[in-house]
Amino acid sequence: MKFLKYFLIIVLGLIAVTLIVAALLPKDFHAGSEITINKPKTEVYNYVKLLRNQGNYDNWSRMDPNITRNYEGTDGAEGFTYIWQSKKVGDGKQVITKIDSSNGRIEMDLFFNGSEEANKSFMEVTAVNPESSKVVWKIDGKMPYPFNIMGLFFDMNKDFNAGLQHLKEILEK
Repeated sequence: MKFLKYFLIIVLGLIAVTLIVAALLPKDFHAGSEITINKPKTEVYNYVKLLRNQGNYDNWSRMDPNITRNYEGTDGAEGFTYIWQSKKVGDGKQVITKIDSSNGRIEMDLFFNGSEEANKSFMEVTAVNPESSKVVWKIDGKMPYPFNIMGLFFDMNKDFNAGLQHLKEILEK
């Protein structure tokens, strides 16, 4: 009986410490990466503005090859919606909110696991020279308490970097 009592005290103590640490951590997050691709800006932009192509290079799709995808609207246009379901990487929805072809920028809202609060994301393609482009892919959002503690153990920058590396491989073939 003493063992069970001590075990429960330890478990409750660990839960309390976890909740206290999560209360002290920021709930906002920022992640992203950038890369130079040896292809002209127009070619790179025309590929990344289509959300259907994202599954070819994003790291999360590679983590779950059985991800279920649904699309609504005209891809590459404002309002286009990509909805995914995955037991491994979670469920979500991504909506194109702004297309700025002249500046090579696509802005998107991401909603994770049924949340109604949008996380703001963008991809921006700029010309480095006529034969190469820089791609920036970033997200800003909020992680609800107590899940914000995952920020201590999970680095989304690595996933964005890996996704851009995959994009580079695809486009430079």
